[in-house]
Amino acid sequence: MTSGEPRLFRHGDVRVTVDPDGFMLHPDDWTPAIGTAMAAADGLTELSAEHWRVLEYLRDYWLRVDRAPMVRRLCQETGLPLSRIYELFPKGPAHGACRYAGLPRADGCV
Repeated sequence: MTSGEPRLFRHGDVRVTVDPDGFMLHPDDWTPAIGTAMAAADGLTELSAEHWRVLEYLRDYWLRVDRAPMVRRLCQETGLPLSRIYELFPKGPAHGACRYAGLPRADGCV
């Protein structure tokens, strides 16, 4: 876990409180607009159907289990190989996909 003060993430009309690594402090407040804004701030200006397949899976899994899935499960359930996940989310499954899906910082191996 990273120490430090929360900060306000701002991009366009989106304003949300995040931890020092950019993960939402209140994941229940997530909206697709927040995910889109976070991705755009990282240079991903357009999210494809594959991006949304990953984001929606992560969101659904987190809402059911209260944690992020392991990478292996993410790949199996979305049908995307890990190499494709990294193509879609250059910052990786945790720092990219989980952050854009509004999940809190993962403790495990996503």
